[in-house]
Amino acid sequence: MEENNKPLVIQIKPEDNVAVAVEDLPAGAPVRPGLETREPVPQAHKVALRNLAKGEAILRYGVVLGYAAQDIPAGSWIHEKLVELPESPGLDHLEWGTHLVPPEQLPEPVRTTWMGYRNASGPAGTRNLLGIVTTVQCAAGVVRAALERIRRELLPRYPFVDGAVAITHPYGCGVAINAPLAEIPIRSVAHIIRHPNFGGEVMVVGLGCEKLTYDRLLPPEEITPDNVLTLQDYPGHDAMMQAILDMAEKKLRRLNGRRREELPLSLLRVGLQCGGSDAFSGVTANPSAGYAADMLVRGGATVLFSEVTEVRDGVPLLAARCVEEKVCRRLAEEMDWYDRYLAEGGVDRDANPTPGNKKGGLANIVEKAMGSIAKSGSSPIVEVIGPGQLPTRSGLIYAATPASDFVCGASQAASGIGLQVFMTGRGTPYGLEVCPVLKVCSRNEMKEHWPDLIDVSAGAIATGEATVAQVGTELFEKILDTASGRYQPCSDRYGFYNDLCFFNPAPIT
Repeated sequence: MEENNKPLVIQIKPEDNVAVAVEDLPAGAPVRPGLETREPVPQAHKVALRNLAKGEAILRYGVVLGYAAQDIPAGSWIHEKLVELPESPGLDHLEWGTHLVPPEQLPEPVRTTWMGYRNASGPAGTRNLLGIVTTVQCAAGVVRAALERIRRELLPRYPFVDGAVAITHPYGCGVAINAPLAEIPIRSVAHIIRHPNFGGEVMVVGLGCEKLTYDRLLPPEEITPDNVLTLQDYPGHDAMMQAILDMAEKKLRRLNGRRREELPLSLLRVGLQCGGSDAFSGVTANPSAGYAADMLVRGGATVLFSEVTEVRDGVPLLAARCVEEKVCRRLAEEMDWYDRYLAEGGVDRDANPTPGNKKGGLANIVEKAMGSIAKSGSSPIVEVIGPGQLPTRSGLIYAATPASDFVCGASQAASGIGLQVFMTGRGTPYGLEVCPVLKVCSRNEMKEHWPDLIDVSAGAIATGEATVAQVGTELFEKILDTASGRYQPCSDRYGFYNDLCFFNPAPIT
């Protein structure tokens, strides 16, 4: 039903028996001819389009979100307590490659080049940064103090360096360093050292007695006084500070010689993530990101999407897009590992949704997952990697990470993204210091509430004033402008940066 040419509810698929309220609806609001709301329905929440019997499947996106916990009359507000969670899809007999979209059917990119910093190998940088990486949390305070002096005393001398960042983390000691699963945080730290925005300059600061030793992070030829610095080797504050500044200045001299140049999209690596999602995320923001992702992939770029619990219920849809059996097998392996990881903690995938998600109309993890998958677009999935691993192919990559914003962000950064696109319905000031983050909101109300914290609003799709293609193209252009240094995202403007929390499922001793 529409009012003043704007829809009051959105039904995704014809077979759906629920629709989502575009705005707060009072009791008696016209949903469709002959159907009114029986009670007030909050914005983004679901309205029953027909009578639903207890135990009957509730359909949105054309999939079963769950089952009616009681008889639900048409026009009722369907909230989380009325939806019983279905079982998760099996992993043993996934069909792969049954829905592969040819490249020529993906949206054509409106631009095919960008301005970035070429590296000796791998993806190009979107920024020119000095990166200082710690081996252990014990060194974090010293490095942060030194960073303030670097920014104040050294950076003004090197105008072509965009900044300096400290990569500190809660890992490195008090851990079972030889445990099999320790490979996940160790490779994440090792790979962040070589982030494309650091221009190949290695600067690692350790304490001296930690378990995460230099040889676990660097090849022998790189463990030199030019690249690593051990705090316990220096007699007190002044000496260690001066040593860090001296090392930093050598790196800054070389970084200052870097310049942006016109590069093909094949040298751009972009990450996609969502947080603070609502029921509009899968209708507006995520599909727009998916459209932009398809443009990027067609142009030759590499795009990562993640968050295991937020794709678990849609894994058959992802398997159908896997280009090879081994890619599908890797997908199943990552899902199975995470199922067991959650079970050992006494929970399942539905531990994922937050109070904010539910307030935003997401009844359970199935509904959240169906919306989350939309950000991956329709491109074929060419590879599946684990947390902090590096892609070996170009195209759309599924990077299996936890859904936690901070852990997913750190994992994608370790996988070498030069830019992240972050979709939100409820709003978040999240940001990464190592690379720019573009914020895309799902509702116009969010943009109006946070006009200086949201970079792109996809809300006009919900009101019928814009299409996914239009907002997706706008986002694609914003991605390239940001990667090229022409646009500064809101999180960078205000210096809103989250801590990097590398995923560590291994024991802490």
